[in-house]
Amino acid sequence: MSLPIFHSTIDGFGRTVDYLRISVTDRCNERCLYCMPEGYKGWAQREDHLTANEIVRSVEAATRLGFRKFRVTGGEPLIRDDIIEILERIWKLPGTQTLGLSTNATLLSTLAPAIKQAGVRSLNVSLDALDPGLYHRITGGRLSNVLDGLCAAEAQDFEMIKLNCVLLRGLNESEFLPLIEFAATRRMPLRFIELMPLSKPDILSDPNFLAVEELLRRLDAEGSLTACDDFRPGNGPARYYEFHSPRLVLPAKLGFIGALTNRHFCEGCNKLRLTADGKLRPCLGRHGEIDLRLPLRSGGDVLSGFREAIANKPESHEFLETYEPGRPMTAIGG
Repeated sequence: MSLPIFHSTIDGFGRTVDYLRISVTDRCNERCLYCMPEGYKGWAQREDHLTANEIVRSVEAATRLGFRKFRVTGGEPLIRDDIIEILERIWKLPGTQTLGLSTNATLLSTLAPAIKQAGVRSLNVSLDALDPGLYHRITGGRLSNVLDGLCAAEAQDFEMIKLNCVLLRGLNESEFLPLIEFAATRRMPLRFIELMPLSKPDILSDPNFLAVEELLRRLDAEGSLTACDDFRPGNGPARYYEFHSPRLVLPAKLGFIGALTNRHFCEGCNKLRLTADGKLRPCLGRHGEIDLRLPLRSGGDVLSGFREAIANKPESHEFLETYEPGRPMTAIGG
């Protein structure tokens, strides 16, 4: 079934915007230092979250405009009781071409089969350390739950499982090489992500920040890095390299996401974000939002919200301009 296209998804800077990241909750069963500020309570009333019907109606509207790529995020999306229903219904929409899920993997050990059956083809899993004590210090969670979840996901033969590690100077630097070895052994791409000012203002400081270019230099001294310009295992902005080292039996595929240090970071941005309380966000690093919850609940025009978001998508973020988050990352969506 072909879908009518009611509006171009080309933004004002010539970028094709066809990727929607859908946060289904701001709540999480972990409390990562860089994502959820201490004391954050989230939305007290469930009515603030979009319902499953409202989420699917939003995605259906996006497909009518030409969006084809979707990723469900949180918070931790797997804590929603109706997450499997949401995933199934998004996958069954005629316009959906790719469906991914971002998770901390702590609930994957029981849910992986249902997630695969629902239509999810790729997983992004947060993994900032392999040392259990350090993992708990960064996330407040238990590493064993994550490893059990990854084993369950591997057994389901997803098309792609990517690992994400946030660079935290002085905290998880000793974990980078063990994580690379872990990922290479399992043939999972591993992405290193620079800190962004999306938690509390003091999380992004010189003592905490580690640039991806510095890590690239360190790895180049440990082995050899070869750019993989044609390797695109997802829809995001990572630059990928193949890493060879005497300590690795297999080469590692490593991605680097440098929102603060890569001057070309925003040039190919193809995404909008839908927050769990129904706001369309054209840019992660700017405050502008378009309300979809009101038209969803009043019978208004949802398509116009997407058109407005595309029309207002900025050329670049404001992370380098004393940006302070109006919402923490967990309330925006990963």
